[in-house]
Amino acid sequence: MDELKVFSANAHTGLACSVCNYLGIPLGKAEVFQFSNENIFVRILENVRQRDVFVIQPICSPVNNSLMELLIMIDALKRASAGRITAVMPYYGYSRTDKKDQPRVPITARLVADLVTVAGANRVLTVDLHAGQIQGFFNIPVDELTALYTLTRYFREKDLEDMVVVTDLGNVKRARNFAARLDAPMAVIEKRRLGNEDRTEAVRVIGEVTGKRAIIMDDEIDTAGTLGQDVRVLKEHGVQEIYACCTHPIFSGPAIRRISEMNLRELVVTDTVPVPQDKRLPVITILTIANLLGEAIHRIHTGLSVGAMFEQ
Repeated sequence: MDELKVFSANAHTGLACSVCNYLGIPLGKAEVFQFSNENIFVRILENVRQRDVFVIQPICSPVNNSLMELLIMIDALKRASAGRITAVMPYYGYSRTDKKDQPRVPITARLVADLVTVAGANRVLTVDLHAGQIQGFFNIPVDELTALYTLTRYFREKDLEDMVVVTDLGNVKRARNFAARLDAPMAVIEKRRLGNEDRTEAVRVIGEVTGKRAIIMDDEIDTAGTLGQDVRVLKEHGVQEIYACCTHPIFSGPAIRRISEMNLRELVVTDTVPVPQDKRLPVITILTIANLLGEAIHRIHTGLSVGAMFEQ
């Protein structure tokens, strides 16, 4: 592992340190800061010439700073003659702008892919993309990991009875796999998003949920508006107990206030993005993906199959 180097900018150094602990190597030394004019500066403080380098940086709040830090660090590594650079983005920011669903709007997820590639990344490692087609936005290899097994393992250990997995129409494939691993039925809440607002309107529930323990499953929770709609509708349909889970706990704007008012039994998330202490409600359980990322990095570095990690 002498040629393997892992670096991190400022978005999630805690996760990067945990990944390095799994790999048994120190976190690479680098300076990443802003000048008084808000220009970001990066300096790599150790030799990376011809090394296999991984940069761990989710594109999370502050989103644009996190993105620029990643791009500038990749550029610095490229100019320092790194042998191969892998951008490890546990959360892919701007992923929800993945198609042109209105006139005269951008496809920002594609723009971010172009920026990462042009900056000098040779491959990308990410977790649970909002839309699978984002992999095709890159002309370099993309490995997409999933937190599905981490989340289902947690719920299997709880050994809940009368479970039903609940999702929306856009997340049916992922939820089907989730439900299959829990040996539970699935229900779908049909809803519609109101324009560009962070609000949805539930239309109906497809499936039997009355008297069940519902597990609402999604890829991310942003303002928690959609989650609130789901909880309200499920309660109206006589659900006994409500759990929720997601891979990416973005928790922006009124999310924490809304979650605290939902009367959820438990909300289970992963640490693809950092969750500040003031947002760690008692109802929130955070599972780490450090070992998942660490094993994927080890496999990429040694030329082993990443997909084999999920062949169960």
